[in-house]
Amino acid sequence: MSKLGIALITLASIAAPVILPSDFYLGIATQVTLYALFATSVNVLAGYGGMVSLGHAGLLGISAYTYAVLVTTYGFGPYVAAAAAICVGLIFSALLGVIALRTAGISFLMITLALGQIVWGVAFRYTDLTNGDNGINIPREAMFSSSPTVVYYVCLATLAVCLSMLALLMTSPLGASIKGVRDQSRRMSTLGYNTRTIRFITFMISGAIAAISGVLYLQIFQFISPHALSLTVSSEAVLMVISGGIGTLAGPVVGAGVVVLLKNIASAYTDRWVTLLGLIFIIIVMALPDGIVPGIARAIRALRSKFSASMLEPDTSELGKARS
Repeated sequence: MSKLGIALITLASIAAPVILPSDFYLGIATQVTLYALFATSVNVLAGYGGMVSLGHAGLLGISAYTYAVLVTTYGFGPYVAAAAAICVGLIFSALLGVIALRTAGISFLMITLALGQIVWGVAFRYTDLTNGDNGINIPREAMFSSSPTVVYYVCLATLAVCLSMLALLMTSPLGASIKGVRDQSRRMSTLGYNTRTIRFITFMISGAIAAISGVLYLQIFQFISPHALSLTVSSEAVLMVISGGIGTLAGPVVGAGVVVLLKNIASAYTDRWVTLLGLIFIIIVMALPDGIVPGIARAIRALRSKFSASMLEPDTSELGKARS
């Protein structure tokens, strides 16, 4: 994405509370930033690490439930509870990573699916702690702020910081080694790199971003239930990454925007919005197999090269007149 495009998107994002007509639309924009952050955590694992996970919602849910229990049951303040929730999310990421990273490929996909379903089952059945399917409501005083504008800017700033740090990471030697393990695991191992450690670090980075997403989830919805840990949420995050552009910084953001907007707009007009969403994704994958962001970038490059070629071509009609 060009610097001009980034600048325009940044300005539009900052001005969103002023531009948008009501708090309802601001709430949708806030959801976009949240799911963009969560999709970024999936993108770290799938796009940069080459490991697709279908249980990532479990990491978001563990962090969210930790925050909810600490503020409602034990009376912790929101900032202390947020720090503790992220730490617990990292601990569980490490435990799940140790188990899941013993496998690769389709086996990794299936074991993350199984681990995610285990976490969902615990949240659903352990009613003494999680209140089961009824979930846990978060009082306004247990949030960072009750102002929709403040919550939006908190989510936007968190997304911007995470994307900036991820951009720096991917240009560092560690980022190069993460991509190297993704592309040529055996060759990296032959060169002396500890591929399992590198994959574990990738999983932890992804888990940390997912844990932060869990804390922000409660700031927006003020409620957590087992639905937030379901396979549907994990699958939607994978769809966001694939439709936006896997392995790109802007891809998860664009994919999250498409999914959230389609869900809110389509569900207002038809009960079969899930079918409509699936059809739109099929069209995106067929028309832009590498995602929206890479597809648009490729189209812009083609237009630029075509424009440059037309500018360099001599005017043959004028040349013919001169010769005659």
